[in-house]
Amino acid sequence: MSTEIEETGALARVPLTRERVLRTAVDLADRGGIESLSMRKLAQALDVVPMALYRHVAHKEELLDGLVDVVIGEIDPARTDTDWKTAMRERILSARRALLRHPWASRVMESRTAPTPVALAYMDSMIGLLRTGGFSLELTHHVLHTMGSRTFGFAQELFNDSGDSDPEAEAQMWEAMAGTYPYIYEIFSTISHDDTSVVGAGCDDQFEFEFALDLMLDGIERLKDRS
Repeated sequence: MSTEIEETGALARVPLTRERVLRTAVDLADRGGIESLSMRKLAQALDVVPMALYRHVAHKEELLDGLVDVVIGEIDPARTDTDWKTAMRERILSARRALLRHPWASRVMESRTAPTPVALAYMDSMIGLLRTGGFSLELTHHVLHTMGSRTFGFAQELFNDSGDSDPEAEAQMWEAMAGTYPYIYEIFSTISHDDTSVVGAGCDDQFEFEFALDLMLDGIERLKDRS
């Protein structure tokens, strides 16, 4: 009799999948903040032993990468039936709504040292909106600096650089991924400036600062004239 009950319980248990692990982790972070999230608490919420989690997320850092992917997955796809400006504005606002639903997400995004394939695909599609909208490579590069992480729905410098990367290894990495992220590769392989820049290797701090400043001042001036 007890064997039948155990078997029935096993059949009723929802299978543990990576998606279920990540969704539960997002729910926990939404309720208690990202600081309260631990592998132990996550295992308790899923009613499994902690070791069961490691078949789906190898460690806490991979879990955090997965949380970022979940949030990015909530952002609406880019529209293809309108102009680049409308499509980009609507998608950025969708990204912001996703971050407002998950107030911890922007800090987790800032903490990531390497973008996941999901984040790269999102960024590649945003660059694609500019390129197919008629922007030159150089102007696309400067616009990305100006917008920074606003493309993901929050304000933070997009081109953070750890300073210890291997340029040759980085070039080989992008070469290998050129077919997957063509617009990112196009920017990476074409645009270069001052390697000593604090904005990031390959970028001219002063130019990017003045470009963003002038762009915003021009916009403010247009608003003034309109009113």
